[in-house]
Formats: sequence, C-alpha cells, structure tokens
Amino acid sequence: MTCSSHLNTFINKAIEFPSPAKINLFLHIVGQRSDGYHNLETLFQFIDHNDLLTITATEDPAIDLLTPIEGVANDDNLIIKAARLLKNKSNTSFGAKISINKILPMGGGLGGGSSNAATVLVALNTLWQCQLSLSDLAILGLSLGADVPIFIHGFSAFAQGIGEQLTPIEPLEHWYLITKPECSISTAEVFTAKDLPRNTKELSLLDLNTSDFINDNFHNDCQTFVIKHYPEVAKLLAWLVEYAPSRMTGTGACVFTRFSCQKEAHRFQAKLPKGISSFVARGLNKSPLCSAIADLSLDK
Repeated sequence: MTCSSHLNTFINKAIEFPSPAKINLFLHIVGQRSDGYHNLETLFQFIDHNDLLTITATEDPAIDLLTPIEGVANDDNLIIKAARLLKNKSNTSFGAKISINKILPMGGGLGGGSSNAATVLVALNTLWQCQLSLSDLAILGLSLGADVPIFIHGFSAFAQGIGEQLTPIEPLEHWYLITKPECSISTAEVFTAKDLPRNTKELSLLDLNTSDFINDNFHNDCQTFVIKHYPEVAKLLAWLVEYAPSRMTGTGACVFTRFSCQKEAHRFQAKLPKGISSFVARGLNKSPLCSAIADLSLDK
C-alpha cells in the first residue's frame, strides 16, 4: 500500500491533535497466558484531559520529534515508533515533524504513552492519506502496547483478552478528581510481580448492566498489589474513600474519585493533602481525537 501524494493539502501544515487520557473503571485479571501476557477484563473510559501533539507532514522522509522527553531516548519513544511503523506499513515517501505538550503524568496509569502512539497513527494516517481502516491501525498499534487499540477506536469499551477485544459500552460520564502521589509505577513491575492477583472470575455482559462500577462487584486487581508495595498510594486511597468512591486506574499511581458535578470535585480538590498533584476532568465515551479527525476531514 502506498499513501497518496497527489495534491496532498496537508503537507507542511502544522496541525494540533489531542491525545487524551483514559481511566479503567475496573480492571480484573482473569488469568495468565503462556506467552507471559495476562487475560484482562476492564472498562475503559476517556477523560477530557490530554496531551497535545502538533504534527506537520513533510515531503522530507525523516521522522523528527522536536520535543524529546527527558529520560526517554527518541528511538524508544512510542511517538517515533508509531510514526515509523505506519511509514513502513504504508510505504509512504512522506515524513513528519512532531512536537508534544506533555500534560499527562508518566507512570500514572492514564495511558499517556499509548494515547500518544495512537494519536500519531490516526493523525498521520489522515495527513499522509494512507487510507488504512481503524481496524488496520489497531492491529499496528497492538504491537506497541495493549492499550493502544482503545485509543485508536476512540469509544468507551469493555475490553477482554490483553485489552484488544473491545465491546462498546457507555458508562455515565461522571466528573472525576484525578490525583497522583509522589511516585511513579512501572507497568512491567506490576504485571511480573509474583503476588499479583490473577484469578478473578470472568464477567458476562449481563454483569455490566449497571450504572455504578465503583462498587464491591468490580475492583482493580493491580490496586490490590500496589497498595501493598506503595504506601503513598495506599495512604492516598484510604483518605479519598472516606469522602467519595475512589479507585486506582490501570497499574497506578493515579487514583480517580467520582463526583456528581464539577463544582463538587473542585471543592474537594482544595482539601487535598500537600504533595498530591491533581486535576478535575469529566468522563467521555467518545475520544476528542475522533472529533479532531472528523473536523480535519470536513475542512479539507
């Protein structure tokens, strides 16, 4: 497959794309596979808080990241990996200059790196006019990380397998206070831990017929491990749950606390202990990246 080069109106135009965060309303580990990966059951929902990627498609074939991330070599950055993956798949002669305004915390469980990779794949697919389907892009993205496909498809979903088997579902779009203690957690460390719970009973779609996913029927198996080994997360969670339903997202260290309105979330945010970073965001069942791509197509 070759991307279209005929009258490509996107070349040499700097265009901004949102790269949103996600939360896992629950995360159950239902088994471990022979390849070392885990079979999961989780409910992904986006939130309206995002990194911002500025991407310029170029006639020069080079892929350049103009804003390197401290501590991450460019060749190891998922942004570069995603761009090169699509370039090789599409056999395009185009390149790109990419910069990122990094807002989402690293090591927080909000999916920032996976979201960045997905945004690059979806955006460059449009800018280079490669015409790959979202399913094709999701297959590419899965090689970069299990969470990448959900960001590519852009809808809230019940995910199974290693996170790539997606069933659309629309949980209520609550307001959340997202908090993070002064620690970062390695996803690899969590999933390779011997004492990580791996035997949660599988759910059925009937189990999802509820409006409340922060109750005793759902949990985060990674949280069970993290609060044993990261006292900062354990202390924060213990404080938060005294006031409102709270749960860790992904492998941590971020915790989301549910509120009925934005004002209530901001009022509680003002009471947080010192040393806790935080922001208020609303749950979204559609990724803002979808709207950005749709708007770009309309403006073409």
